[in-house]
Amino acid sequence: MSLYRVEVQGFIERCMMAVGTKPHHARSLAEVLVAADSRGHYSHGLNRMDMYVKDIKSGVCAVDGEPLAEKQSAATALVDGKNLLGPVVGNFCMNLAIRKAKEVGIGWVVAHGSNHFGIAGFYAMQALKDNMIGMSFTNTSPLVVPTRGKERTLGTNPLSVAAPAKDGDSFVLDTATSAVALGKVELSERHGDSIPDGWGCDPQGKITADPKRVLTGGGLVPIGGSEATGQRVSLEHLVRWVSLGGALARPWGHGEGMIRTPWVVVGCLSGAGGVLLGKCFSNVVVLPQADPDAPVLTPGDPERASLKKCEEMGGILYHINVVKYMNDYAKKIGVSELLPCDETVTT
Repeated sequence: MSLYRVEVQGFIERCMMAVGTKPHHARSLAEVLVAADSRGHYSHGLNRMDMYVKDIKSGVCAVDGEPLAEKQSAATALVDGKNLLGPVVGNFCMNLAIRKAKEVGIGWVVAHGSNHFGIAGFYAMQALKDNMIGMSFTNTSPLVVPTRGKERTLGTNPLSVAAPAKDGDSFVLDTATSAVALGKVELSERHGDSIPDGWGCDPQGKITADPKRVLTGGGLVPIGGSEATGQRVSLEHLVRWVSLGGALARPWGHGEGMIRTPWVVVGCLSGAGGVLLGKCFSNVVVLPQADPDAPVLTPGDPERASLKKCEEMGGILYHINVVKYMNDYAKKIGVSELLPCDETVTT
């Protein structure tokens, strides 16, 4: 079924405010989640709303205060996120990085005391508006099982790089160092589907197609999938070192402890980068196609296709199970104005 962006954003804001989130903090979160769904990253959109609500309810995430720059130089800053919602901290840091890049050519901002901030690309893309290259990195809770292991010890460590190109055809890389995002496994379980081999393993460390086995005692596998094809390309140590103490991230799905997930944001003035990237993309997309009906892709193309589809439909396409689940969850926290829930496209 298809839902208007404004319907989904308003719903998320109501649910967050119902548990004590400030309106402008709730809006920051809702914007990131709706952007993820619009770009086709359903693992990090509406599907994740209940996680943020639970973090507020349990006290894992703070509701009072605003991020604070503890230390600054002309091009750098260290930010205390005050344990607030990740998108609140993310927007603060990226805005600060962009301001510094405008003044001295580069801005590098590191935050501690943050939380899950949604798709990394949301922040990197903010630099595109000012013709800058944007970068966003984070470490995460332990979600990945090392090759031949059977315990989650590594993060998925998302990273994003966005660079302006000619005629708005920007390069937007938004990925992680695991074979897949955990949210895709969650969606498969919620939809009642199996998962492809190479996404995750069971509690014994064996590759499984059952999403429940991955989510209950198992874990994701490193980028590339199984041992035969996988290679660990990890930001684990880089991000933990740069972010001053990120080595102790709280376990996923648990409320105990007050150790946050730090992350890094960079904004850099692009200059001639847009022209160069435009030429690069032009050379790539005209290469011979393996399938005549499937064009050669560059980073950002699938997201552009998803955005175009949403525009043509007049809304975002959701699986009915996700909508029903979120409506049921909203009722439990006292939200009465729910998402439209039928099999037809809303008008």
